[in-house]
Amino acid sequence: MTEVLPTTSDTGKRKPDPLCKSSKGQPAVKRKRETNSVKAETRILHSVKNTMGNVLAKLNNQDDTNLNMFLKTKIKNLEIEKKELVGVFGRTGAGKTSLINAVIGEKNLLPSGRGKACTSAMIKVEANKRNEKYEAEIEFISPEEWEDELGSMLHTIERESHNNDECDIHDNDARDKLTAVYGEEWTEKSCEQLMEPKYFREIPEFLSSTQKSLPSKSAKDLSESIMKYTRNGTKDKQKEKGWYWPIVKSVTVRVPKNNFLQHVTLVDLPGNGDRNKSRDTMWKEIVGNCSAVWVVADMNRPEAETESWEILREISSQLGNGGECRHIHFICTKSDAMDDLHEYNKADAQALILKANQETKEIVNEELNKETKLKKHFSDECLQVFTVSSKDFFRGAYLSPENTEIPMLQEFLQNLNDCQSETLNYVSGAHGILSLIHGANSRGDDGRNEDVCVTLENNLNFQIESMKDEMNNIKANFEKCLQEGVERSKSSCEQILTSALNPKRKSGYQGFHKQLKKAVENGGICKPKKGKEINLNMKLTSSLTDSIDEKFRNTFPNEGKSGPFNGVISKFTLDTEGLKQKYEEFELQLVFLKSEEDRLKTDMRKSIRKQKKTVYRSLTQTVEEAMQDCYKKAAVFTGVGTLQNMRDTIEKHVHVSKNTMFEDAKNNMMKLLKDLMENVLGRLEKTMKESIELSFRTDEHSLLDVSSELKEVQELYDELRKSS
Repeated sequence: MTEVLPTTSDTGKRKPDPLCKSSKGQPAVKRKRETNSVKAETRILHSVKNTMGNVLAKLNNQDDTNLNMFLKTKIKNLEIEKKELVGVFGRTGAGKTSLINAVIGEKNLLPSGRGKACTSAMIKVEANKRNEKYEAEIEFISPEEWEDELGSMLHTIERESHNNDECDIHDNDARDKLTAVYGEEWTEKSCEQLMEPKYFREIPEFLSSTQKSLPSKSAKDLSESIMKYTRNGTKDKQKEKGWYWPIVKSVTVRVPKNNFLQHVTLVDLPGNGDRNKSRDTMWKEIVGNCSAVWVVADMNRPEAETESWEILREISSQLGNGGECRHIHFICTKSDAMDDLHEYNKADAQALILKANQETKEIVNEELNKETKLKKHFSDECLQVFTVSSKDFFRGAYLSPENTEIPMLQEFLQNLNDCQSETLNYVSGAHGILSLIHGANSRGDDGRNEDVCVTLENNLNFQIESMKDEMNNIKANFEKCLQEGVERSKSSCEQILTSALNPKRKSGYQGFHKQLKKAVENGGICKPKKGKEINLNMKLTSSLTDSIDEKFRNTFPNEGKSGPFNGVISKFTLDTEGLKQKYEEFELQLVFLKSEEDRLKTDMRKSIRKQKKTVYRSLTQTVEEAMQDCYKKAAVFTGVGTLQNMRDTIEKHVHVSKNTMFEDAKNNMMKLLKDLMENVLGRLEKTMKESIELSFRTDEHSLLDVSSELKEVQELYDELRKSS
């Protein structure tokens, strides 16, 4: 018998802990900060927003002078919605749905266990801030897209039946989709007949290209109503029509009164995108916007979960340099799914599970250390392994809530949600604006305002020039790395391509000609339902991206505190704190400029994180565009010799294009990098110049009296800073 850890208890069933229950009777996480602190932040934010709303209303009743319009814009810009995306990946049956339900404390929300989960539609789970109902919105692909997909699927099935070929996984996928929507009727109908409105009477929104709304009173009711849009029928119902998941683009589920989702959206994502273009575009956008990714695998031999590991490898660059991801969590589910646990008392069973959990974490961490491609984009601090039991989190048969590790994931979501930064940014900005208004009313005309203005402008010019120098150094290093990548690409691309077009397989090239055919029909990319993705464009660009990956990650980090461009934006300062001693009478204006500087730097770090994705992706995009003509030519071939003809066409095109294609990719990236740098410098200079100008060189004195509002916000600001 397996050795178990020593125990001091032989108690039976766990007694309910009143401190570990939510208002719905479900297990709840211990908050990182006390509830009183969260309530205080909510109170402060609400109060300051009311104050600034009143100030804005008064400004609207005044003449539209330059300073007045400036202040109104600044107040409106205080409101910034924070949204964090957490992408959840994993094969069907790995436990993604149960995990999401457990983490947000809604046992019956997403349907699981009944019917087979589909692999195409994305399911987003977010807070319902509009009302107190459970709601779902179904977004469909367009009728035109479905008609195009219908024609392609019917043609593929007909071609295979005429050729007496054994159906591959794509053909089975097509049959599954057609049967889900139409039952067995599709076998006797044309594409035109299958588009008749009678098949979509239950979903008229599909034909009108609008979203279908499904409000419900409870999570259980909502779960039932979205079943046909997210899952296939059970075995006895699979031949029935009316399972609409093949034409669903995404399902957005909104949950009321849920603290874990206030600023977080969980997205259950298909593994590697989709062959439907609109779904694939949405998939790429969401993957690139994820702040965190949860890769879900079954606890039983997680290192052998090839699909989960393949997903991680294939999307690592889209999450890292090509995305915004700061956390990757490898989550092993069903930690309590062990044989014969019922033979142990609860304490011994828990000890046995925890021992197995620790062993699993060590195995997965060893595998993560081998993932060199992943390590190019993420540091060890970004990677974490969890072993969870969603089922036992709710029932408590063997594990305490903490040992299911669901509370650890809940705490992670709470940290992402953390409204303190949002509150602090808003209150700080409001305090700065009120300081400027009050300071403008009390400003004298002895000429010292021009002195401080000139000093600030000199400081700004010096900082801008320093930033330019650092950015020029970065640009030169980028160009050097990319040029080395261009030369490597020219010399190695044909060998890389030959390897991609002649994969080593135990079964030889059986079935590969179909995958290559689908790849050339889809712009060089084939996304099989199972197995490795074929992406000829990324293969051809690999030497270029390898040359720049480390430099790019250091220049545009998703993690850490240094910020983009080697920290030059974080280091930027007008030295307003130092000037307060010399120009005491202008302290309020300097307070505003400091808050404006801080808000601008925070906003620019966020916008750069989004813009840098376009810069990085441009390498593959340029190569992809250069390859389109040859893909179209290769897609035309049919009959005997198709595989070799496709290979020859692609290889010939690369041989002819390699001297220009990679240079073009380098030049496009450098142009985008240059544009980004100029945009950053231009925005920083323009915004701060305008703020300095309107703080010290305006003749307007007849502004609002905000002395009481400033005092109130000052007190709330001090309270907030003490608690942070």
